[in-house]
Amino acid sequence: MKTIIDIARAAGVAKSTVSRYLNGGSVSDATREKIERIIKQNQYVPNTFAQSLKAKRTSIIGTIVPRLDSYAVSQTLMGIDDELRGRQYQLLIANTNQDLEREIEFIYEMARQKVSGLLLLAAQVTERHLKAVRDCKIPVILIGQQHADLHSVIHDDVTAGYLMGKHILEKGHRHIAYLGVTEQDIAVGVRRKQGFQRALREYGNCDARFYTSGFRMNEAVTAADLLFEDRVPTVIVCATDNIALGVMKAASLRHILIPSGVSVTGFGDYEVTEIVHPALTTMRFYYREAGQLAAENIIALVNGEEVAKVSVSGCEIIQRESVDNLTGLSIQ
Repeated sequence: MKTIIDIARAAGVAKSTVSRYLNGGSVSDATREKIERIIKQNQYVPNTFAQSLKAKRTSIIGTIVPRLDSYAVSQTLMGIDDELRGRQYQLLIANTNQDLEREIEFIYEMARQKVSGLLLLAAQVTERHLKAVRDCKIPVILIGQQHADLHSVIHDDVTAGYLMGKHILEKGHRHIAYLGVTEQDIAVGVRRKQGFQRALREYGNCDARFYTSGFRMNEAVTAADLLFEDRVPTVIVCATDNIALGVMKAASLRHILIPSGVSVTGFGDYEVTEIVHPALTTMRFYYREAGQLAAENIIALVNGEEVAKVSVSGCEIIQRESVDNLTGLSIQ
C-alpha cells in the first residue's frame, strides 16, 4: 500500500479520516486502532514531504551549504539535524558547490518547496541574497556570517584570531606569516585576521607578512610553496585547518621540519589534526553546538518568538605539538 487512499479502502473509512489521523487530528478510538493496525501490517510510511507541501505551514527547515566535503559543514549539519529531529522538524539540504548563482537559486527553490524557515551557510551576503530573502518572505538565519539585516549564529572569529596571535607571540615567535583567504569571506577572511592583527599591535616589534590561499588543501600547498619561496618564517598561522594541512605537506616536500624548521597553526580543530604528526595546534570552534543553536533559533522565528539578532558560539585554543617554544632563544 503506497497511498492513504489504499489505507482508507482497507480500513473502510474516508481518505479524509486517514489524513486527519496522520496529521494528529481527532478520530474515534476504534477507527484509530483499525488504521494503525493496517499501517503496521502493510509497513506503510507516510509521505511527510508531500503532506507538508499541502499544509499551510510545513515542518521542513531548508539548509543551504557551500560544500559537503567540509568538516565544519558536516558537523554543523549534524547539530542542525539533532535539534530538528528532537523538535519533530525535517531537514532539507541543498549543496551549492560554492556557486553563488546556485545559492541564490536555492533560496527561491526552498521557498517554492514551502519550507518554514531557512538556514544559510554562505561565504558572503550580497544584495541579491537580501532581495531573495525579502521576496520569499520566510525566516532566515545565517550561520558563520553576520549581516545587519538578518539573524545570525556566528563563531567568535575576532577573539579566535586574537587568542591565536597571543599564543604564538607568547611562544617567542616574531618572524610570522599569516596565510589567510580572500576577504569576500568576512568571517574567515576579515574578522579572523583582524583579531590576529590586534594581538600583533599589542605586542609590537614583529615581522609579520600576510598571504592568501584558497580553502582547499591543494590550493594551500601551492600558496605555501610560494610563501616558502619568499622566506621561511618561524611560524605560519593558517586561517583554517585545511590550509594548515596544506602547509605541512608543502613543508614536508621541502624537507622543512615541523616545528623546529617552521611552526604551524590552524583554526577549526578538525578530527584529522589530532592524528597527523606532529599534531596540529589549532583553535576549536563548536560547530555542532552552533548548528543546534541555529536550529533552535529558526524554529523560534517560525513560531513568531523573539530571537537575538546575533548569537555567538565560543572558541578554545588546543595546544599540541606543531608550535615550537622559542621563549628565551635569540631569534635573528
